[in-house]
Amino acid sequence: MLVRELAEKARVEGAAATPPLDVLRTSERHAFRLETLADGLDTPWGLEFLPDGRILFTERPGRLRISTPGQGLGEPIRAVPQVWVRQDGGLLDVALHPDYARNGWIYLGYSTQGQAETSMTAIVRGRVKDGAWVDQEFVYSPPPDVYGPANDHYGLRFLFDRAGHLFYSIGDRGRQDDAQSLAGPNGKIHRVLEDGGVPEDNPFVGREGALSSIWSYGHRNPQGLAFHPITGELWASEHGPRGGDELNRIQAGRNYGWPAVTHGINYDGTPITDKTDEPWMEPSVVQWTPSLAVCGIAFYTGDRFPGWKNDLFVASLVGKQLRRLVIDGGRVTHQEVLFRGLGRVRDVVDGPDGYLYVALNQPGSIVRIVPVP
Repeated sequence: MLVRELAEKARVEGAAATPPLDVLRTSERHAFRLETLADGLDTPWGLEFLPDGRILFTERPGRLRISTPGQGLGEPIRAVPQVWVRQDGGLLDVALHPDYARNGWIYLGYSTQGQAETSMTAIVRGRVKDGAWVDQEFVYSPPPDVYGPANDHYGLRFLFDRAGHLFYSIGDRGRQDDAQSLAGPNGKIHRVLEDGGVPEDNPFVGREGALSSIWSYGHRNPQGLAFHPITGELWASEHGPRGGDELNRIQAGRNYGWPAVTHGINYDGTPITDKTDEPWMEPSVVQWTPSLAVCGIAFYTGDRFPGWKNDLFVASLVGKQLRRLVIDGGRVTHQEVLFRGLGRVRDVVDGPDGYLYVALNQPGSIVRIVPVP
């Protein structure tokens, strides 16, 4: 199926009647219900929590908002960067600096226009003051030669580690072979310092012809990043083509195969490769065929759902579902669909209050998962 056909299918599905949210739902471990915190949104993409409990979130057409649960939506933050809104492009993820309470830094990832009808992923940081975006600095400003005409596979998911390094993902931007080249940013997970500088212990620092911010490569379009709460390992979800969505355990300097190794095929039904294994490339922990269009992921660390402790939650666009994965010894030993059919699930976040929060597209809303005794 072609990309435009998939988009039309998603549009039609989104127009269909959506089941009610606030009903009792049961799972293998817990009963729960969903509470709507914000609705009427246009493709909410990424969520963060401010220290005072308010929710900071992006809408793909270019809006950054702060919402107080129970008090409705505030006005969009003024003067955010102008974004390129075509197909997958727009305002994408948002993250807070680990020491946000002291320095106020907020990180934004978005697609930006280059010469003529070209675009690329960019990353900035700034602060919000009196309802406006101020003090902007580039963390990643793409050079002119990496812009391209495709309007898909921008990445972009953020994650800070405990040492203050920023991880971010960039997709292959529709140029499959770029994912295997260490000379460019596409098809990679990157690791940088808080200001965009490169840590000296990155795996490709000092290698001639290699971009030093690269942490791992051979990725198609990673849109979920999370650290395991016990092992500290980095996990990533990744969109496959037609089939072959992946969940990967990310290690420094490793090659994750795309497009040389894939379980998916081209949208027209032709094979990309006849290989599903290559000993010097990292195999996926799990692959999903048909594709779920996997997006945000989060490990649950709270106490409100003790039966879900340390499980991984996976958002799905095409599948319109939220999955719970049990992980043991670096392997996924069990999967459960918690709900489906309520909209395209874009992101899932482990909230500081012990609840799980979910961003839904079509219809656009932010919901909270709460336990029912």
